[in-house]
Amino acid sequence: MGQFSDSWAALRAAVAGLGPEDFDQPSGCAGWLVRDLVCHLVIDAQDVLITLATPAGREPTRNALTYWAVSGTPPDVEGPLAALTVRLAAAYEDPELLKFHLDDVGSAAGRAADLADPGLRVATQEQVLTVGDYLDAYVLEWTLHHLDLVARLPGTAGPPAAGLARAREMLCGITGVTFPAELSDSVVLRVCTGRRAPTDSERAALGEAAARLPFVLG
Repeated sequence: MGQFSDSWAALRAAVAGLGPEDFDQPSGCAGWLVRDLVCHLVIDAQDVLITLATPAGREPTRNALTYWAVSGTPPDVEGPLAALTVRLAAAYEDPELLKFHLDDVGSAAGRAADLADPGLRVATQEQVLTVGDYLDAYVLEWTLHHLDLVARLPGTAGPPAAGLARAREMLCGITGVTFPAELSDSVVLRVCTGRRAPTDSERAALGEAAARLPFVLG
């Protein structure tokens, strides 16, 4: 629960510190500018609020790791959902409005997470998880998107170290791969989820796992 709150607070603080010109920079999500990514974060925050307000009476069907589906196919950047996100982001026009909306909805999602019973069962995407597992799964979401946010913004603070370490641990559990210690958490997360291609040295360090890249999470 604490990892969720810390990762989410750090990501929202990074967005709050952006200048207007930063929103037109490319993000680490293929085909999305920073403003598109921030709009996606607003939608994510809404999803968190909806899920925490959707109790389920069934046994859990997923946990923090099995919540994620893995494929080798990059996301469709021209698909209807991605296109809708881009149109919504453009509709804000003034980046300050987008920052305000994320702060407003995002703060509410953070408060709801802090108040939630970790053992409560909730439903999302036709699956059931405990609140604890659901919020743990989002540590990976927040950390990856924080890396996406700062991909072309070197002056913006990146994800907290604890969140990076937990996200790497989760990626190991999801994929069944133990990533080499000489590769940093941020490199493992960016390269192995297809956010950038590995260098020759990174590919050599990854060994047989390099042939399985990318691990696209959905």
